[in-house]
Amino acid sequence: MGFFNFFNKEKKETLDQGLSKTKESVFSKITRAVAGKSKVDDEVLDNLEEVLITSDVGVETTLRIIKRIEERVSRDKFVNTTELNVILKEEIAALLAENNSDMPIDFESELPNKPYVIMVVGVNGVGKTTTIGKLAYQYTKAGKKVYLGAADTFRAAAVEQLVIWGERVGVPVIKQKMGADPASVAYDTLASAKANNADVVIIDTAGRLHNKVNLMNELTKIKNVMQKIVPDAPHEVLLVLDGSTGQNAFEQAKQFTLATDVNALAITKLDGTAKGGVVIGISDQFKIPVKYIGLGEGMEHLQVFDRTEFVESLFS
Repeated sequence: MGFFNFFNKEKKETLDQGLSKTKESVFSKITRAVAGKSKVDDEVLDNLEEVLITSDVGVETTLRIIKRIEERVSRDKFVNTTELNVILKEEIAALLAENNSDMPIDFESELPNKPYVIMVVGVNGVGKTTTIGKLAYQYTKAGKKVYLGAADTFRAAAVEQLVIWGERVGVPVIKQKMGADPASVAYDTLASAKANNADVVIIDTAGRLHNKVNLMNELTKIKNVMQKIVPDAPHEVLLVLDGSTGQNAFEQAKQFTLATDVNALAITKLDGTAKGGVVIGISDQFKIPVKYIGLGEGMEHLQVFDRTEFVESLFS
């Protein structure tokens, strides 16, 4: 077996294992939805709608999926229930494919800017700092030179956690004293990274309460200050969401996308929940690419999101 075949097999196993709780939940619900039925009729579709909604796919996205399946059934005239999984996979993958992205597809790809600046946002407890550490690891493993900025200056634990990740991964962490101006930390980080010819800069920000508009305004200040060093920074505003919170993740995504220019999403903690369907709904509704998914505690358990692989794993 070649190296890349081994890597892809390992990635698939991590994905399958990480989604196992959601997969078991969805499958058991679908089995009940089609019990005693030989063909896909209105009752089966009603039951399937309930399955998707209770799997945290979200109402709007569920209705779009059901409409696609209804059209498919109407076109094909007779569709038996054993074909439902195949149709479900195809229609969900097609729905998500409409949300295209021109961002790098993997960590080895050539970056569109140097340094490539990522500002990470999200409420406390979603796995934001851990995601930054895992991103730093993946980029470093791919041969990129990474700098981290500890701009969450309101919590000592956040700075300490980022420093620990920096030591684990072997990348520099720029920090200041507690209570320092976060924008100042971001400025120093970019200045140092640019002087040292870094490839990637990742800036941590405080865990904003998504209903506090004044705190959200600070994100704009951080962006403006960074642009004094790198005019078009940040190139990526990555919103981290906790997949295990289900519908609450939708609300956070809504508030953050209204408050700042989010252009990428990372959905974490999918390995410990049966609510993995939230990835489908968020990707569809916000038309912002889900770029990463978190499938475990290990540094290698942050994966670049692949719609086809995700849907295949979930419904196979």
